[in-house]
Amino acid sequence: MPLFGAHMSVAGGLEKAFDHLEAVDGEALQIFTKNQRRWQSPPLGDETAQKFLGRWEELGNPPVASHGSYLLNLATPDPALGLKSIENLVDELGRCRTLRIPYAIIHPGSHVGEGVEVGLKNLVTRLEEVFARTRGVTVLLENTAGAGNGLGSTFEELARAIDMSATPERLGVCFDTCHAFAAGYDIRGADSYREAMDHLVTLVGLEKINWFHLNDSLGELGSHKDRHGHIGKEQIGLAGFSNLVNDPRFKDHPMVLETPKDETLEDDRKNLACLRSLVD
Repeated sequence: MPLFGAHMSVAGGLEKAFDHLEAVDGEALQIFTKNQRRWQSPPLGDETAQKFLGRWEELGNPPVASHGSYLLNLATPDPALGLKSIENLVDELGRCRTLRIPYAIIHPGSHVGEGVEVGLKNLVTRLEEVFARTRGVTVLLENTAGAGNGLGSTFEELARAIDMSATPERLGVCFDTCHAFAAGYDIRGADSYREAMDHLVTLVGLEKINWFHLNDSLGELGSHKDRHGHIGKEQIGLAGFSNLVNDPRFKDHPMVLETPKDETLEDDRKNLACLRSLVD
């Protein structure tokens, strides 16, 4: 069975995310290591790191990934924004290394009208600089919904970024169900699901698919709308998630919710229970 979990708040301390995960009986965790809507954040203190690592060990060391800042745009043609994105991601990977988090998930960014090839070149060039200044953490490129000039809505673009890199061992993929569906990949039927996922595996390699975001889609197939909904309640429906959670290729993979949630976390409990009920 996949390892089901959720993105959790770190309000009150990074270690608090594990309390929330335990409260919903989760098996995989995703967090922000810092404020995702600010370019700069205070340094990560030793006490903060030790509390996080201690609580992680208490819970049996479930898989953990960090989600990078929403401000990042490594694909931009703007040199100033590109530099700020590099510095922000270097800081993020440093935090991950201190916290022993193996994965940092980022959106590939926007080419801002300059074209896919220019955007991919900028993305990869800046990632190489980040990799030269950091160690140990794998960057996962998340597939996107395809709005505007964003990169990563096609599996070909994700594969191209990895292929262009001089350091492909530092790159992997995070697969988001809502984004894939909004981009036009129909995962609802058994045959169309198999076609889509076989295509992804062929292009990037099974070993590069390291993390999953499980979200239903409020937008229709190919709508390019990044709007997340509760599992099985929206356009993808239960069949699409059943196809994924029963795919033997991903039986041990972390799969986390980014669905709407309430303060009591009851929404997470319901969504996780729904996913577990779909596993054969």
